[in-house]
Amino acid sequence: MPFSGKSGKFNAAIRTVELGTGDKAVKLGGENVLPFYTFDAPIENAPKVGVMISDLGLENEAAGIKEYYAGATSFAEIAKKAEEMPGADFVVLRLEGADPNGENKSVEECVAIAKEVGEAITAPLVVEGCKHVEKDAELFAKVAEALQGKNVLIMSAREENYKGVAAAAGLAYGQKVGAESAVDINLAKQLNVLIGQLGVDQSNVIMNVGSAAAGYGFEYVVSTMDRIKAAALSQNDAQLQMPIITPVADEAWSVKEAMASEADMPEWGSQEERGIDMEVETAAAVLASGSNAVILKHPTSVATISKLIKELV
Repeated sequence: MPFSGKSGKFNAAIRTVELGTGDKAVKLGGENVLPFYTFDAPIENAPKVGVMISDLGLENEAAGIKEYYAGATSFAEIAKKAEEMPGADFVVLRLEGADPNGENKSVEECVAIAKEVGEAITAPLVVEGCKHVEKDAELFAKVAEALQGKNVLIMSAREENYKGVAAAAGLAYGQKVGAESAVDINLAKQLNVLIGQLGVDQSNVIMNVGSAAAGYGFEYVVSTMDRIKAAALSQNDAQLQMPIITPVADEAWSVKEAMASEADMPEWGSQEERGIDMEVETAAAVLASGSNAVILKHPTSVATISKLIKELV
């Protein structure tokens, strides 16, 4: 009996959200099939790769990252090199120095860095905060204002501060809003509903549904993304049809496999290679699970994942 394949093409689709302006603007989402199911229908907007840089500079980065940015001394120069990294689609500025429990940089200083980076590049810009709810709320409002007209993504509006962040980014200053939840489909949907009730158009929202490094409770990430994509496509749930972006670098480089020195764990081999492995494995896994964009930082990881995407789409 001949095999008759069943199409996995859905009538519903993930919304298309555009970041940036001009020729280098990128579109996330738009697909009406499961991740990489190009045999069922074309995927017009392939997943994108972002390169993360930090307001803390390069001092604590792996040797390969430092080598790539050699000669870049200002944030503008670092951002420009990030934009030019082979495989990069957009740049991510992480303002981790704003953390009151860390360097506690002022909002004004962080905004100045964001403006410097925004003016130096033509690629789309994503701005991450320091994970301190109150400081991020204040910081994001000022960053959104300072970067008006650049169509940036502000990450992230969380349940604790979504009113201020989403209102400033999505309503007052015309930016895109990152809705961050903690690896739970119900929390993700609830936050999308709340942001929508503020008046933010759903076409201006991108979800960060949470992540973990591969091997660290990653099954929760996979099941959450699978359920979100299934609800969005097969159930036509409009509250879950936003594209997904996943900050992989934050997770992959903070686990023991990437942090343990070669002196402490000689049997594990090169510390930098371990970090790259964690970043690549995690990025590939979240893309296969439904993420529309990943945030990385090592040049080798960016090139590898970019090549993977091109081969599959």
